[in-house]
Amino acid sequence: MRGSTESAVGPAATEAAGEPETAGDAAERAGGAEEYAGVAEVHAGDAGEYAGDARRARWVAVGTGALLTCAGLAAALLRSAGAAPALVPAAYALGAAVCASAAVLGAKGRTRRALWSLIAGTMIMALGDQFD
Repeated sequence: MRGSTESAVGPAATEAAGEPETAGDAAERAGGAEEYAGVAEVHAGDAGEYAGDARRARWVAVGTGALLTCAGLAAALLRSAGAAPALVPAAYALGAAVCASAAVLGAKGRTRRALWSLIAGTMIMALGDQFD
């Protein structure tokens, strides 16, 4: 507790006597919760500080996923029109599908999973490039 009250009478006795409850009595009855109010304000400030970074990361994941999806689909269409083995356009299309799912994950706020999915999708498309 932070301090003592002016009166020797406790909160229950003060209310029974008809006296108005003071702020010190309410804080004492709350268990010193006012001491921890500053801690909640500090953590709330941290959450606001990182909210912009999280929003930016989500948009980067969505934008990159959409861009890699378009690139993978274009590569799959170009390779399927040529004399490349069937595995090459399939790898590009599969990588594009993984990148599309990464864009959806990024839009939902699953940024870490989205970024790892982007890496996996890009690696699948690179594998298709190696087969070419």
